[in-house]
Amino acid sequence: MKKMRSLLPIVLLLSFLVNCKEKEIKRKQKPNVLMICVDDLNDWIGALGGHPNAITPNMDRLAASGVLFANAHCQAPVCGPSRASLMSGLRPSTTGIYGQIDDEKIRSSSDATLDVVFLPEYFKNNGYYTMGMGKIFHNFAPKGVFDEAAGREKGFGPKPEKNFKWDKNGTSTDWGAFPENDSEMPDYRTAKWAVEKLGTDYEKPFFLVAGFVRPHVPWYVPQKWFDMHPVDSVQTPPYKKVDFYDLPAISKQVHEMPMMPTTEWAIESGEWRNIVQAYLASVTFVDYYIGEVLNALENSKYKDNTIVILWSDHGYRLGEKGTFAKHALWQEATNAPLIISVPEGQKGLVRRQAVEMLDIYPTLLDLCNLPPNTMNEGKSLKPLLENSNLDDEYFAVTTYGRNNHAVVSEQFRYIRYEDGSAELYDHTNDPNEWRNIANDTAYSAIIQRHRQRLPERNALWTPNGKSNSVNTYFEKQRDGQSNKQGLKSEKTEE
Repeated sequence: MKKMRSLLPIVLLLSFLVNCKEKEIKRKQKPNVLMICVDDLNDWIGALGGHPNAITPNMDRLAASGVLFANAHCQAPVCGPSRASLMSGLRPSTTGIYGQIDDEKIRSSSDATLDVVFLPEYFKNNGYYTMGMGKIFHNFAPKGVFDEAAGREKGFGPKPEKNFKWDKNGTSTDWGAFPENDSEMPDYRTAKWAVEKLGTDYEKPFFLVAGFVRPHVPWYVPQKWFDMHPVDSVQTPPYKKVDFYDLPAISKQVHEMPMMPTTEWAIESGEWRNIVQAYLASVTFVDYYIGEVLNALENSKYKDNTIVILWSDHGYRLGEKGTFAKHALWQEATNAPLIISVPEGQKGLVRRQAVEMLDIYPTLLDLCNLPPNTMNEGKSLKPLLENSNLDDEYFAVTTYGRNNHAVVSEQFRYIRYEDGSAELYDHTNDPNEWRNIANDTAYSAIIQRHRQRLPERNALWTPNGKSNSVNTYFEKQRDGQSNKQGLKSEKTEE
């Protein structure tokens, strides 16, 4: 017994040293990255509290396992330019990519993009095995970005022979229960692919991206997902009919969406609750398949050394501000989920500082101990993930067309249009952005502080983009504010 007692300190010391060694080895290992992209997802997830009827247990548990950035904003409220910005690390105002663009044309869009290294490509160049499937860039991804490119199914899933409720040119918008089975949906196959990849052995650390297309329109998912949101219990979001009286004329031009349902139409037709139900059902559907991927990671040997990041390319308005669309410089269009879960990192934290999807690129490099990309225009969020720099003032900038910007802080949203007119909203007193206080002199200092964050460069529209067919304002702006070299009149549906 005495001998055993004398050996106990030695055993404890050896155990301590082994544990330290294991931690040191783990620290030196490059972490894997699992990136989950979700299309057109606004703040209607349980963890963000954006809608009382939201059912998103899997995104909620991911938020509980990491840090939720509740005040994260896209760099453009349109899929193509938003994703091009995130993946290139450059602002739309730097590249001139303000509208939809084919993946293969991003790099040749302007002088600023000629030498760009896309985010997955940067990891590939620094010793990672990169894989992707689904909607990652606007189409899928430029050639050569991934070691293993599984591609993306064209479009946004199966469609009925005839639209159920809405059938206007220029949009895929429609809603209803379709198809019969989940297995017919692209997101089902993207999830199955990601699950398979998480069960595979790799000689290098991996960078794995799964891009989900719901809740992008059309809001079609099988009936069982609608059944989880009984239409009689669905709540419609806040709406004020007389809302635009204090807005500058250009704001109304920029935000016109003639091909989309208006809120007044939705009220008069009795479709508003049905639309909200369909969006909620689509979100719950995609949440389930995100959960399948998270479960696969949890049950894999990679669970303790994999950073998980989930983001959406922008928000979406479901009747707020008079319509159903993303395209806007207002809160519901620019605010989107951003969740980062780091092994042995902070858990269950919610950050209210204004951050940008542009910050994802430098943040992942920082977390993975890769050399910084000096071209990145975002900032690393690692301090916020580690409970430091909490007193700094953070800003996020969204750009919609050339020289139209929203600058968001923790309390305010400042919008500045190309003609110099403006909007200002105090989210503490006006969370629905119903009262424009830009002309109130009491806020002059606040306006000036936000104006200082406006981009210094406002590049001309790239000739590589597709024509933005959402309204006449953008058609005229693009025709008048581009270099007109090689312009094409390609149309694209939202």
